[in-house]
Amino acid sequence: MTAATNISRTTDFVDDYHSLFVCKTCASMWQDGKRLGESGGQKLLQQLQHLAQDWDLRNKFLIEEVECMSACNRSCVVAFAAKGKLTYLFGDLAAEDSASAVLECARKYYAHQDGLLPWSERPELLKKGILAKIPSISVEKVSTTVI
Repeated sequence: MTAATNISRTTDFVDDYHSLFVCKTCASMWQDGKRLGESGGQKLLQQLQHLAQDWDLRNKFLIEEVECMSACNRSCVVAFAAKGKLTYLFGDLAAEDSASAVLECARKYYAHQDGLLPWSERPELLKKGILAKIPSISVEKVSTTVI
């Protein structure tokens, strides 16, 4: 259940595909099973989409909204993912003032071939709140180990 920010794809984009996932349900107010107003995640998503319009890496990343990333007690939540790279999940991001730091961190993620984001290189707002660092999986590894 994701929707991507509209970015024109080129053939080289497929090999260099990066995703920035944003939980749009984070920091929601609920009443009787219904969300009230705009969630913090939706606000963060909109800020990221707005800033990405002038971002030099806008053609390298898809900003994808996700209905829920199951880290509700650590909102707002974003993730970086790409083929052959580590996947990172960050939480505890303020909806109002995290968008620039998230894009700065995405730039560092893009720059590292393996996606490694050392603590010392991450923007201050993303030095804490890391929820997961997930190893990459490659087709080569899967095809050689599956019986």
